[in-house]
Amino acid sequence: MMDNLRSLSIVERIRLVEDLWGSIASDQAALSLTDEQRAELDRRLDAYESEGIKGRIAGEVIADIRKRL
Repeated sequence: MMDNLRSLSIVERIRLVEDLWGSIASDQAALSLTDEQRAELDRRLDAYESEGIKGRIAGEVIADIRKRL
């Protein structure tokens, strides 16, 4: 199978990945969360609602990540 994929051009492979990702995104409802994942999402939502955590500016986050690299 990989040999067949490698025979495609880069543009064709990128298009294939985009199509595949799009099909996964459209079927998200079929993916169920584990109890642990649901609990973590609930915890984060509760923290946001009670503490008003607004997040950070993307540029600041990226700068912090770059400092760690």
